This record gives sequence, C-alpha cells and structure tokens, in this order.
Amino acid sequence: MSKALDGVRILDFTHVQSGPTCTQLLAWFGADVIKVERAGEGDATRGQLRDVPDADSLYFTMLNHNKRSITLDTKKQAGKEVLETLIKQCDVLVENFAPGALDRMGFTWERIQELNPRMVVASVKGFGPGPYEDCKVYENVAQCAGGSASTTGFDDGPPLVTGAQIGDSGTGLHLALGIVTALYQRNSTGRGQKVLTAMQDAVLNLCRVKLRDQQRLEHTGVMEEYPQFSDGRKFGDAVPRAGNASGGGQPGWILKCKGWESDPNAYIYFIAQAPVWKSICQVIGREEWITDPDYATPRARLPRLMTIFATVEEWTKTMTKFEAMDILNKYDIPCGPILSMKEIAEEPSLRKTGTVVEVDHPKRGKYLTVGNPIKLSDSPTEVTRSPLLGEHTEEVLTQLGYSEQQIAALREERVI
Repeated sequence: MSKALDGVRILDFTHVQSGPTCTQLLAWFGADVIKVERAGEGDATRGQLRDVPDADSLYFTMLNHNKRSITLDTKKQAGKEVLETLIKQCDVLVENFAPGALDRMGFTWERIQELNPRMVVASVKGFGPGPYEDCKVYENVAQCAGGSASTTGFDDGPPLVTGAQIGDSGTGLHLALGIVTALYQRNSTGRGQKVLTAMQDAVLNLCRVKLRDQQRLEHTGVMEEYPQFSDGRKFGDAVPRAGNASGGGQPGWILKCKGWESDPNAYIYFIAQAPVWKSICQVIGREEWITDPDYATPRARLPRLMTIFATVEEWTKTMTKFEAMDILNKYDIPCGPILSMKEIAEEPSLRKTGTVVEVDHPKRGKYLTVGNPIKLSDSPTEVTRSPLLGEHTEEVLTQLGYSEQQIAALREERVI
C-alpha cells in the first residue's frame, strides 16, 4: 500500500526537538527524509540523557524514526556542492538553525530559488519578526513567551511550565501542516515558498482560550468558571492561573481517589457537566441538590463549585480511579484517570493502535516510543528505527548520481 507522502523528498537540517518532530511526522507519512549531520558529532541529542553507554539516546531515537542519515561538512566547498545537488533534487528543506545561519552558509532564499524554484523552505524560529526575532529560544522559553506559563499553576504560586512539550513538539506539528499546505499549493502554482513557524506563535495558538479569557476579563472584571470566583478572591487585570479548572464552559477539577496518600497519580479528572447534573447528585448521594435552588442550575452552582468538588471528592476517595471511572461512565459523566507514564507504557490498547510501539535498535536493543498520533485509513504508519550517524551517506550519494570514486574522494577529503 502506498503512503500519503510517497515521492516527497525532505532535506532535514533540523536538530534537537522542534524540527525533528516535524520531519519525523512527514517520514511516518511516507516522505523520504534525509537527515544531514556533522561527521563524528551528529545531532546533539544523540549523546544527551544517555541511558545505554555508547548508544544513541532515547531523546534522539524517539524523534528520528523512519529517516536516513548522511554526514556532510558544508563548510568545505565540496560539501557545499553536495548540498547544492541535494537542494536540486529535494522538495522541502527544513531547518531550525539560529536566525541567519542558513544565510551565513551561503544558502539564502534567493540562492535556493536559483537552484530549485519548486523547493519549499520551512523554518522553526523562536520568535517571529519583531524585537526578539534574533533571540535563541528553547522549550520553556517558548511556553513563557507564548502565554502558557502565566496561566498554568495555582493562583497563589509562581507561573509553571507544563510537561507537554508545546513549545518544541507543538511547533513541529504546526510546521508539518505548513509544509504539506505549501506542497499542495505548489501543485497549482509550480513554485515553492517559505514556511515559518515561530515557537511563540505556536504556543499562543495552543493557548488561544486564555486570550479569549483575557478579553472576557476586560469586559466583565470576573470569570465565573475560575476557582477565584467561587473562593471570593479578586481578579487582577490579567488572566490568572486557574489550577485544575477546565478552561472551558464545563467546570472540572482533579479529585483524589483511594490510595492518594501514597500514589501520586491516584486521582481522577471530574467534570460537573450540566446535562448529567441529576446523575451526579444521585451517584454521590446528594439527591437534594437536584431541586435545591442553590444547586439546581449551572449559574447557581458557579459560586459553589469548590464545595461541590470537595463533596464529590469524598465519594471518589472511597474507590480507585478506575473503579470511579467504571461507575461514572455508566451515567455518561465526563471523567478521566490521571495516568502515569508507567501506566501509559503498559496499556495494551495503546500498543494495539500503534500509539505506543516497540522498536528494535542495533545498539540499544528494544525500546518503547510514541507512534504516529494521526491515523490514516489508506496510509498506515510503520515505525522504523532511527538511523545511525551517517548510516545512509553512500546510499544517498549514489542516488544523487555520485560514483564510487567520487564518494571515496569525498571521504578522503573528510567532506562526508
């Protein structure tokens, strides 16, 4: 069966996380992704956070599946010539260098267009055009600059970054969509174009409900679904941290379950959804709330949400999170267990769908990794291991038209 991106060749000049997330996703969909690395060094993450001596780290392997690796010294003239050949024969160049690095290599947008006017050049940067566009940005910086940190955590504590890599991986996902869109437009225009995703922009896009709340706060001075409202605390002039509030129109909170004293993940997320309020009251044994004017309507419940959640928690603490799930689901009451990474790794259903897969590596052995989160019915994803450093150099150069003698000469000159 053919893949969705069969025939698309990607020149991958990315490293660490944001760019590799993007190119791995394209590789999962069938694109031929050629990862260009420095000889003897490679992507910095190959050696970061190692858990197996002398083997590529999980940081690298889990971001570079289904790719081919070549080593190339682009500072040497012969290396630049190889790169020019690659540009001529590839459809997309993806990079997440520091601002201006590609230009300093001699490969400006204009030069790339001369070599291949159909090429799409996709870039990850920390900030878009503006006062900070030359700043170097990492995951947590992006979360802070994009509005996530200021709205995460509890109101009486400091801003918090989230464990979800919304700055790096979130930006990579946005960039992948931009690339596919540019390739689609190329079908009608015949031209490539530049695709830019700034990490700040990607984080803000994922935090759009907080920008919504900022405007609501300016108009009303309060936001009734935030816990500050039911606690009687005053709102400031910016969206506050909302603890475990849902961030939407359905009030929710994280509640303790049986074993919480010793298990840091013995919790369940519970949503007091209006259509199932009667069922909630019946399940927790508070039937009087069904008709009590202080609790009977969503608006009446807003100032009492924390009292409601505390009462529900007395019920959830009598059973495990999975026992509570089984009961609540029978009544269509929205809820979800707080799953640890250990529980996720051992969940059979995630293995069955390919969301979590086991991969065999020649140096580190078998390991678990995240599979393609996007499932296509006519383009199933097979997750193959990440490449060893320079593993495909000769293979790729041969496909580009280099002879054995030319490849040997490049190796002698330490270009590859």
